[in-house]
Amino acid sequence: MLCMAGTGFAQQQRLYNYNQYADNLTPVNAAYSLLDKASSVSVLGNRQLVGIDGAPRSFMLNANFPLVSSDAAMGFYVMNEKIAVENQTAFNAFFAKAIQLTPRDFLSVAINAGVRNYVGNYSQLDAFDPQFNADIRETKPNIGFSVMLYSTNYYLGLSVPELSIRSLGTASALQPNYLRSHYYFTGGFIADVNDYLKIKPATLILYTKDSPVVGNLSATAYLKEQLGLGANYRTDKTAAGTLSVIGKSFRLAYSYQFGVSNRPTGTNTNVHEVGISYRFGNIANYKLL
Repeated sequence: MLCMAGTGFAQQQRLYNYNQYADNLTPVNAAYSLLDKASSVSVLGNRQLVGIDGAPRSFMLNANFPLVSSDAAMGFYVMNEKIAVENQTAFNAFFAKAIQLTPRDFLSVAINAGVRNYVGNYSQLDAFDPQFNADIRETKPNIGFSVMLYSTNYYLGLSVPELSIRSLGTASALQPNYLRSHYYFTGGFIADVNDYLKIKPATLILYTKDSPVVGNLSATAYLKEQLGLGANYRTDKTAAGTLSVIGKSFRLAYSYQFGVSNRPTGTNTNVHEVGISYRFGNIANYKLL
């Protein structure tokens, strides 16, 4: 179990380690919530090492509620990550506001605040080993900021969703860099190829002090705006394929992540991920960007 936990932690060093980031950006950059004028609820979860007790898994629930008359939006997101005997849960509420720069371009800013709770049940590993006989229960407040420039066919954003003031779980294998402040750059746009095909390239770049920069590059082809076929590559030598079915009020997506390095790493990078979202209220068209 200890070996498996270390393996999972090595791959879970980012706050938002999801392949379907291009369609679930609000927890990364709350200003993104203003791109959609409809209210929405989204659920996203992934699982690694399926069938093994204590395998890494994560879950995210996100709800957005636009205030159209004020060019604003509000909402919340809940995240949970569990690996072996360690469990973290975070809750954040956010408020975003947009200002119009040109007839087509907008600048939005957002603030989020919440708490993160850490539980380490180390006594479950070996109750008689003095190194593991003390469990850890800690909670810390959080605040984050984000900004995004967007239009009907593109977005560019910068964000710090969690400003880490102090560490959580000092005995955790995650301690070296997981709970440091993470800085994100996001970008994407929609290109109309013809009446039946649209292409969406997107990127998500993460910088954390004293850690390598991690870049995500993805591209999704939308057929008649109802079927999405996507591919994602991450600079930590992993890739993923995504299939999504899209309606005006719902989206159902599945992605599979796998390693692409020729060098044996001793880790299993295969991850199954499922995303479901539902839109309601002011639904005028398909949500692709």
